[in-house]
Amino acid sequence: MSAIAGLVPETASLSPHLASEGKAAPLAMRRVDGARWDAVVADFDGVCQEQLHGFAAIRWPGVGLEPNLFEKDGRIVGGALIMVQKLPLGLGHIALAKWAPMLADADAPDGAAIYAGMIDALVAEYAEGRGMMVSILPHASPAPVNAEYRALRARGFKRGFALTYPHRYLVNLRLSDEAQRKSFQQTWRRQLNKAEKSDLVFEHAGRERLGEFKALYEAMTDRKQFPDHSAYDTLDALMAMDEKLRPELFFVRHEGIVVAGALIFKAGDRAVYLYGATNEKALPLRAGYFMHWHIIRWLRDHTSASWYDLGGTDGFQGLHQFKKGMVGEEGKVHPVPPVANYAAHPLAFALGTAAFTAREVVNVLKRGIDLLRPDKAKPDQARPELDAYLK
Repeated sequence: MSAIAGLVPETASLSPHLASEGKAAPLAMRRVDGARWDAVVADFDGVCQEQLHGFAAIRWPGVGLEPNLFEKDGRIVGGALIMVQKLPLGLGHIALAKWAPMLADADAPDGAAIYAGMIDALVAEYAEGRGMMVSILPHASPAPVNAEYRALRARGFKRGFALTYPHRYLVNLRLSDEAQRKSFQQTWRRQLNKAEKSDLVFEHAGRERLGEFKALYEAMTDRKQFPDHSAYDTLDALMAMDEKLRPELFFVRHEGIVVAGALIFKAGDRAVYLYGATNEKALPLRAGYFMHWHIIRWLRDHTSASWYDLGGTDGFQGLHQFKKGMVGEEGKVHPVPPVANYAAHPLAFALGTAAFTAREVVNVLKRGIDLLRPDKAKPDQARPELDAYLK
């Protein structure tokens, strides 16, 4: 496999907070097309839907997508789908990576060096070679310290904007039934016990029933009036993917009628709760507790994932309580770090920062409009403090 000329990075010191110490691994980087990219990264431990070309092409249609694979000694060790965003007035471009770069093997003994090597290669290509600001948003980490964010800061990346409600809720999937139930908070476990007395039935469904889920989801959003900023319009593309990357669909029935459903991304080391839906009968039946309990067990028994990522809360305290109770004693509640930005030239950094600031102003205005609308549910969760976690 050939490397792109000039993309073998120089070595750089790693942060001492990383799980393994050393220097950045010299890596070869090569660009591939979208179909090849999705096929290769399907086997990565770090794969996620945001890094799939088939997803990103629909979710962010106005950006250029550049899938980059990284190789060490002829072996693929990682990758990063970079979104190249034009700046207004033709002033330049920003290179964006969400939940990337990804490791092929999360347990590789040289994983820290590979991660640093991927960052070096991206800096060499996009910041130094093409004059862009490189912006990377790492995943929330189950570890006490977010090693990826620390590595970025050690490499010279600057702290950028943070998500308004950054915490993510991670359920430990490698527990027995007994240990998992013991992990749940007492209130959550009590609600599950009640749900199991309600004659509910759990179903694992095929993609041919996606329309049934859509009807349930759309009826729920109309009823609850939650602002929906999700990637719901990508569902058809996701469900058309190969089996490894295709989300799994689950339903809960009561007396023959579907009362709850969920779509779960199952590939890699982190399964992700993408979408859930319930009808008005689900709450008194506690169908959500029943459904997630069985999803946890299904993921444990049918995938290699270590964690079940429940996502965030969008600022709703009720969601926080529900998810925190499910995470329990053996799971983790950790924040997504701020975006990390790097530019080789001051002008590129200034233009990129100005573009992010303008986008944040727009987002603040949108959130303000949502707060003013009487028909929309209002966030009621206190905004968390990030600094203590990131030190």
